[in-house]
Amino acid sequence: MNSKNRICLWYDGTALEAATFYAETFPDSAVGAITHAPGDYPAGKQGDVLTVEFTVAGIPCLGLNGGPAFTHSEAFSFQIATDDQAETDRLWEAIVGNGGQESACGWCKDRWGLSWQITPRALTAAIADPDPAAARRAFEAMMGMHKIDIAAIEAARGRTTP
Repeated sequence: MNSKNRICLWYDGTALEAATFYAETFPDSAVGAITHAPGDYPAGKQGDVLTVEFTVAGIPCLGLNGGPAFTHSEAFSFQIATDDQAETDRLWEAIVGNGGQESACGWCKDRWGLSWQITPRALTAAIADPDPAAARRAFEAMMGMHKIDIAAIEAARGRTTP
């Protein structure tokens, strides 16, 4: 990776598995260099996968197999903008259907505990609607959802989807 900045994500021995899943699931994603531990360390043995360079939707990341000491929280999430309901459904199901769990307002967690916001561009536009009443209705509709339903957001906003 040539970037001077990248996100380092902590895993308990599953960095390569997670990176591979992300690369297979999200466009503009890939697994890069894999570094094996040159010696034993608190979370593993010599030869174990220590780090994995990967890209998620164009964002450079490093997966570190640091052990069980730290876990992911909602304080960090990837927000993926989707273009339509089919893309929203595909990504949501990939995450939730692969051992993840649903949360509210378009948020979900993958099986490694990392939070994702699967956010249709239509939702972003709806809650920024110049008509404050339309924005409020769309926002209130979103608040009752897990996976975002674009047709329901547009209906609440007072529009129809093509």
